[in-house]
Amino acid sequence: MGEATEIPLFPLHTVLFPGGPLTLRLFEARYLDMISRSLRDESGFGVALIRQGGEVGEAAETHDIGTLARITYWERRPDGLLGITVRGERRFRIHSTRVMPDRLIMAEVSYLSECESGPLPSRFAPLSELLQEIFEQLDHPYITLPRQFGDAVWVAGRLAEILPLPLSRKQRLLESGDVYWCLSKIQNAIASGSY
Repeated sequence: MGEATEIPLFPLHTVLFPGGPLTLRLFEARYLDMISRSLRDESGFGVALIRQGGEVGEAAETHDIGTLARITYWERRPDGLLGITVRGERRFRIHSTRVMPDRLIMAEVSYLSECESGPLPSRFAPLSELLQEIFEQLDHPYITLPRQFGDAVWVAGRLAEILPLPLSRKQRLLESGDVYWCLSKIQNAIASGSY
């Protein structure tokens, strides 16, 4: 675990995994300012699952583990909102937060060590085949994502974010540092149909 650093936090009702894409539409001033700074400084911001509260209005309470997001694309949408696509980079642990006057949350975080990437074990080959079938039906933002169907961490992350698992289960998968445990849990959920 590295030394602590401060990043702006974007609480959401979603879980972002390292390597995964996410599209967002922004209209609140605090997040428009955050994105403007992020683009100008080429810096990221944290995405964390909301534990209590909402995505708009008062600052929400989040889970302690989240993912650093980096903007890969942005556009001014016809409806006047700002549309962005981000990609997850690194997991972090939140140590403390402070709420700015505009209700933007700043979080002191340390980055977690990532799971070692490696070849997908043969017992999980059906998961890779399922993911390939799913990818054939996906559009933006997955259409431009580099494919790594033989990589254990990549397959686990993409299935965890795409499958209709409860957010609490997705959060547990994000928090785990054991990719084989994650793959087993995903495989069991698919086999039992317990989404």
